[in-house]
Amino acid sequence: MNCLSRRSLWILVAALVSSPILAANRLPNVVVILADDMGYGDPKCYNAQSKTPTPNIDRLAAEGIRFTDAHSAGATCVPTRYGLLTGRYPLRVRAREWRRRALINEKRWTVASLLKRAGYGTAMIGKWHLGFEGGPDYDYTRRLGGGPVDRGFDDYFGIPHSLDIQPYYYIRGDRAESPPTVDVAANQSPGWTRIQGKFWRAGKMSKEFFHADVLPRLTLEAVRYVESHTRRRPEQPFFLYFALPAPHTPWLPSREFVGRSQASLYGDFVAMVDAAVGELLRALQAHGAEDNTLVIFTSDNGPVWYEEDVKRFEHASVGDLRGMKGDAWEGGHRIPFVARWPGRIAPQGASDALISQVDLMATLAEIVGAPLPRGEGIDSISFLPTLVGHESRSPRRQSLVVQSRAMVVRRGPWKLIPQLGSAGFSEPRRVKPVSGGPTGQLYNLATDLSETRNLWQEQPQVVAQLQSVLKAYRALEHTDETP
Repeated sequence: MNCLSRRSLWILVAALVSSPILAANRLPNVVVILADDMGYGDPKCYNAQSKTPTPNIDRLAAEGIRFTDAHSAGATCVPTRYGLLTGRYPLRVRAREWRRRALINEKRWTVASLLKRAGYGTAMIGKWHLGFEGGPDYDYTRRLGGGPVDRGFDDYFGIPHSLDIQPYYYIRGDRAESPPTVDVAANQSPGWTRIQGKFWRAGKMSKEFFHADVLPRLTLEAVRYVESHTRRRPEQPFFLYFALPAPHTPWLPSREFVGRSQASLYGDFVAMVDAAVGELLRALQAHGAEDNTLVIFTSDNGPVWYEEDVKRFEHASVGDLRGMKGDAWEGGHRIPFVARWPGRIAPQGASDALISQVDLMATLAEIVGAPLPRGEGIDSISFLPTLVGHESRSPRRQSLVVQSRAMVVRRGPWKLIPQLGSAGFSEPRRVKPVSGGPTGQLYNLATDLSETRNLWQEQPQVVAQLQSVLKAYRALEHTDETP
């Protein structure tokens, strides 16, 4: 046995012994599936009236636990991905700078580097969207620094950002498979807004790249990773982060999914996303990994689905929530979050515990019995006791902050938005206060989940308390900048 394998074995044994919940059991594989722009009301397990069939996501929920008060770290793509991987609120970085640099500091721990230190094989398949060093004018003959393989992942295959943002190309490891050299025109869909349908922007694309092939190819790569790892290193646990590019635009359901839903292109694409989840679940089962794998399915933020779309297709992509992607309202950041772990998570469970995707870091650290160093995963709170039915062992999260154009602060049932309007994609985005009227929004989500009654003027003490919390959070802005 060489030194590396001895070290890996020692880490595994130490983790097993130190984990209070997993003592005398081997470490689980971990699969995190992150959908892109899927609404809280799209899966039928969250919305019985959904017009989008999601049997595989529903199966995960039936065989595990469904969280009803889970939130993405941000109301758009980039902030969420930073928060999920680092266990830190994305307000700590200038998220809009992802085009110019790698957003995650090279010394910062990620979920991947945490699990790698605990002896896991780590892989990411899918959409990165956290920048690379030296952007945006990359030399595609050289390595792309600051990406997944520099932030804890052993293997990476995917796309650099959203599928409607140019340039369009695949990355294997830290290099472009083929440089984006071909001009591609913008694409639009009649009958939809500019940012819906088969939309993508004009720009450069690699010769081998076709938008409609991306979701199937990424799914195949994820399945192949499970097959390869379980065959070559069956004794080593693995972490797979499968960051789907869908149902984000362009909505490109394959032929067999056209007409599968009752919500047009979008619903059909959601059905295709669900099928990708099913393929990965079948791979886990086929290769003997199902029983010892924690699978988490969630979304990075809400959908691009307007009120007009709800009326036209009678499909509420955010269920009873208000708003959509980008919004400070609940539809922008309250997301589906289901977890299955055979033998550990009781089936058919549901929890109203307040959780954030930044909590993934602390939760996995507790699972593997690896305390986080001081300063790492600093905003993360473990929800492992809730997962395994031992919630009384630790207190619930009491508050959180969500990144949007207006910072959202939550404490208990109370939610504060420090301006009027959606602060996102929904109209009105911003409303100018009138004399004698409220200057912001305050909602009691326990009695008003749809955010219909603004209590700003009726509850001045609550407003003052949450404004104080907001002030403390704002003091943390941009404190994680890369030197």
